[in-house]
Amino acid sequence: MARDLEAMEPQQPADTDGDAAPPEATVHIVDDDDAVRRSLAMLLGSFGYRTEIYDSAESFLDALDGIERGCVIIDVRMPGMNGLQLQRELERRESGLPVIIVTGHGDVSLAVEAMKAGAIDFIEKPYSERDLTRAVNAALVRLQDTRHHEAASASAAARLALLTPRERDVLRQMVDGRSNKVIAHDLGISPRTVEIHRANLMEKLGCRSLAEAVRVALLSGPARL
Repeated sequence: MARDLEAMEPQQPADTDGDAAPPEATVHIVDDDDAVRRSLAMLLGSFGYRTEIYDSAESFLDALDGIERGCVIIDVRMPGMNGLQLQRELERRESGLPVIIVTGHGDVSLAVEAMKAGAIDFIEKPYSERDLTRAVNAALVRLQDTRHHEAASASAAARLALLTPRERDVLRQMVDGRSNKVIAHDLGISPRTVEIHRANLMEKLGCRSLAEAVRVALLSGPARL
């Protein structure tokens, strides 16, 4: 089992859109790439987070009974048990650990599946320090107080309420990972019209990327979408 603890001189976290991270919490990083594991641990350590790293889903599960409370960052694509399978196993074992999924650009549909299964957030590669620390801080705050997630859900629902019925139709298809051409065919409109609806809904939601729009849609709750 590859497991390590990064101890670095704490610094003030970047703007994470939330309260300070609980000092007693630990961020558990599960990734089969050694360089990624250690760079993540070093980055989070520089912001004052305690971290432990694991080279596979199996090694993390082997250590689960004795780990410190906190959250877990899981790479979605790993040999053996993948990130989604690990998430489901953690849910089955009622671990209570908030899950953050790390996904590549082509894996947004997998991240959607993970959030529908209860992941608190996902970060898309290449991610910024701000995206990473914001997701981790939100996960650790949720660990202490579920009201944080409820507030995020209410905010997302309020933004979603700004959309027209047709914009909602387009957003549902975007969440399902469909291209503009496929959306146009399914809705009986032109690809250009889809582009217009897509641009309008992105502006109303305050999103700059597909990943952000998907996050807002999922945080609002399936019933509202």
